Amino acid sequence: MLIQKIVQELQDIPEDKLAELYNVIHYFRLGLGQERTQPRTPGLLKGQLGDAFFEALPEEELQQWE
Repeated sequence: MLIQKIVQELQDIPEDKLAELYNVIHYFRLGLGQERTQPRTPGLLKGQLGDAFFEALPEEELQQWE
């Protein structure tokens, strides 16, 4: 059975690595509950972008990113 194989693998993991493994399993399990009902479809935005999208940022705002 698959659960027995998983348990066997866990027994062979060094003690100092168990916390890392726990985090992987825990967050994987949490992610299962948040799966989207509709898959995301990558692509272009629908509609059009306004001209303001392409305007340069003011200098003081640019400085905040540096």
